[in-house]
Amino acid sequence: MDTKEQILKVFEQTGKPLKTGEIAQMINVESKEVGKYIKKLKAEGKIYSPKRCYYEIKK
Repeated sequence: MDTKEQILKVFEQTGKPLKTGEIAQMINVESKEVGKYIKKLKAEGKIYSPKRCYYEIKK
């Protein structure tokens, strides 16, 4: 499973908005790495930011 899939899985499991650092801790990857994938996922329309610095999966 690649990092992008792991990030999406974390969102599905938690069901709440998360910060980049929280996601990084959960999947054991650096925050910078997670940040890159967050940008890609936002561009693809799979996640959004309900408030500053938090991200959530689109349902």
